[in-house]
Amino acid sequence: MNTPVAYRQTSAMAIISLVAGLLGWSLLPVIGSVVAIVTGHLARAEIRRRPEALDGDGLAIAGLVLGYLMVAMAIIGLLFVFLFFGGLLAFIAAAS
Repeated sequence: MNTPVAYRQTSAMAIISLVAGLLGWSLLPVIGSVVAIVTGHLARAEIRRRPEALDGDGLAIAGLVLGYLMVAMAIIGLLFVFLFFGGLLAFIAAAS
């Protein structure tokens, strides 16, 4: 006889994490990345609590990776700007 197949539902938090991670690279760089990181961690915890009912760990990980990469690139970019303009100001002050 046929036994019912148990389908696992994709976690909504995992989907939000992936979408926010993609938005972090396009329209909402800071906000999207922070939302992707927070919801990614929430989704992974939710999936670990109910692994028989929820799926989407890969989506959550993708959102986390996109979010963390964007935050890292923003920090590196800010450091570069501060170091460049700080060095430029020091050069101008020494040349005067």
